[in-house]
Amino acid sequence: MHNLKPLTDFIRSTFQEPTDFIPLHDPRFIGNEKKYLNECIDSNFVSSVGEFVGRFEKMCAEYTGAKYAVAAMNGTAALHIALQLSGVERGDEVITQALTFIATANAISYTGAHPVFLDVDRETMGLSPAAVEAWLKENVELREVSPSPLAPSPLFPFNKKTGRRISACVPMHTFGHPVKIDELLQVLDKYNIPLIEDAAESLGSYYKGKHTGTFGKFGILSFNGNKVITTGGGGMILTNDEQLAKKAKHLTTQAKVPHAWEFVHDHVGYNYRLTNVNAALGCAQMESLDYLLSLKRKLAEQYIAYFAQSEFQFFTEPLDCKANYWLNVILTKDKAQQTELLQYTNNNGVMTRPIWELMNRLPMFSHCQTDSLENSIWFADRVVNIPSSAIIPGYRKS
Repeated sequence: MHNLKPLTDFIRSTFQEPTDFIPLHDPRFIGNEKKYLNECIDSNFVSSVGEFVGRFEKMCAEYTGAKYAVAAMNGTAALHIALQLSGVERGDEVITQALTFIATANAISYTGAHPVFLDVDRETMGLSPAAVEAWLKENVELREVSPSPLAPSPLFPFNKKTGRRISACVPMHTFGHPVKIDELLQVLDKYNIPLIEDAAESLGSYYKGKHTGTFGKFGILSFNGNKVITTGGGGMILTNDEQLAKKAKHLTTQAKVPHAWEFVHDHVGYNYRLTNVNAALGCAQMESLDYLLSLKRKLAEQYIAYFAQSEFQFFTEPLDCKANYWLNVILTKDKAQQTELLQYTNNNGVMTRPIWELMNRLPMFSHCQTDSLENSIWFADRVVNIPSSAIIPGYRKS
């Protein structure tokens, strides 16, 4: 047994909570949230029609540098639409990582496609370009879908073992730490595979000065209650393609053709549009984002200093990256120490969590293809998330 009391004492001292329960990550409402919600209610526009939806989209586009942003009811719905508009079809395969939250794999499944789970890098906890390249070299060949000597079609990647088309790749920026996205793009371009970034956890994170979610054909964000900022439940589709943005908005509003009174729909659409109430909350939260990010970085710096003298390793932002430090991570030496740490902290009122169960270990995805997943397994046996909420002097939830 290790003496873990100094760790919980440090966390309690840092959060200025000598006795109360310390959550992993909870929201902070410090600005115009109530004001905008009241305005929304007073306007009577509380569903998906209202001024705050468009305002929230504009704020997210401007902040991330994307040309267009389309608000959705959650990050999973946003990813589902992004996959569909990228050409993912039933029976295809989509490359992603095994070390991810289940929403990534679920969204792929909604399209009828099959996830392929590959390994992550030790430096990022995100999808490894080297692992993707190695798997593609061994398993994939480029073919013409409808070969014709008169009009040759583009070459598409197919899995030699299953015969399925590889129609997209979805890296996830784990806990806000960016993937080596430029290296991954170089690999995918060789095989004509579209990139869709699952940036659900990385609002406020940058790779080589560019915001995550803006490198591929699409990127998506999440505003779940435990994210850096929240709309209660919400997501955002990011793209630089005007036509794809228009299609995304169309599909998320039941594919209704605009008309003053008629109900005409031209596709199978989805009730995925964010409500004005949620967007009102999001607008206020966006106004506080930079301040909240500065507080989260300050907390990470306190953790870095503390764990420099500890037996545990604190996971810091990768090279060429600026992470949002959404959820802070420490690494134990092995599975036994991870379990011991989780038991002690949670039994003593300090919420900690392991990383997610690897996707290929879940029953509905156990049949999916993988590589060795060496690094993914290594992280699964060692990662512990520790309290990561922004610490605001004098802040108390009302």
